Amino acid sequence: MSEKRDYYEVLGVAREASDDDVKKAYRQAALKHHPDRNQGNPEAEVKFKEATEAYTVLSDGEKRATYDRFGHAGLGGGGFDFNSAGVGDILSHFQDMFSDFFGGAGGFSGGGRRRRVERGQDVRVELALSLAEALTGGKHEVSIHGAVACDTCHGSGAKPGTKPETCSQCRGTGQVTAQRGFIMFSSPCARCRGTGQMIATPCETCRGQGAVEKQRKVLVNVPGGIDSEQRLRVPGQGMPGPGSAPAGDLYVDIEVEADEHFERHGNDLGTRLTLSFAEAALGMVTKLVLPDEREVLVKVEAGAQPGSVVVVKNEGAPRLDRAGRGDLHVMLSVQVPKKLSKNAKRLLQELEKELKGETEPAG
Repeated sequence: MSEKRDYYEVLGVAREASDDDVKKAYRQAALKHHPDRNQGNPEAEVKFKEATEAYTVLSDGEKRATYDRFGHAGLGGGGFDFNSAGVGDILSHFQDMFSDFFGGAGGFSGGGRRRRVERGQDVRVELALSLAEALTGGKHEVSIHGAVACDTCHGSGAKPGTKPETCSQCRGTGQVTAQRGFIMFSSPCARCRGTGQMIATPCETCRGQGAVEKQRKVLVNVPGGIDSEQRLRVPGQGMPGPGSAPAGDLYVDIEVEADEHFERHGNDLGTRLTLSFAEAALGMVTKLVLPDEREVLVKVEAGAQPGSVVVVKNEGAPRLDRAGRGDLHVMLSVQVPKKLSKNAKRLLQELEKELKGETEPAG
């Protein structure tokens, strides 16, 4: 048996080559020496095996490190036997890799692979909530116009009393295969359009489609604390899948409407509280009713200044992870009366003197 060539030499890359460089070099070598392009050329077959073996080692970080340190002897001869394997075995063994290199879904057929079941399309709708509804959560109804499973045939597409039959061309797999040299290519069955089934007697209501256009309502469970630009997923409430395939999902985009008295910033709520001059100077305790009808006591310290903020902990919006709430921020403003009675003016003038220390000392 001839001595194995250096793997880096086989792929024509430097020892410090990146993973992408190794992959690119192998793709070029595999395309050049692929048996399907070199039928009857045993030398190309040998080079194809050699390049594939080199790639399986150099594309694996652990195997590559061992090879760099100990050479071929360090690999111990374990793994796939490229010397004795036929090209067909190699193609089958590394099917996913070759599918990636040579065309993805239209690549190699695995023979025993099952047809991928297509699910129905996903649906996206918008749901507008008031701030109160966003804070409390609960069940909300959304309308969807689109295909739903036919009530007459229960989604089968076949007339009641009959049922779909297995497609004779693809035998229910939904895929047909064709061989080109050593490679098996697969494609959707043209007869059943990839469903694997044929309907001899279609349902009269849905004309064999298994679905009809209809307006329907879906109840969506909205968690308390939801905010704008967040999205909810309702599994299985999208469009029905073909035949017996599962339905897609419903995605609900949330938009929280502006509130007249409260603002929201993440999990915090903000509002304004207007005080009289006396209330700001003397301090006070007042009650605020939040959008979700909770009542909160707000304590204003004596000497409160216009524009200052009172923070009430854990009285904001509920967190979606249920780890408490945000905070309530109350910005204070002081109302100055535009008109004063004579007595009010006199009292304010006396207060002004008192505050400046200009009153005469008591008796």
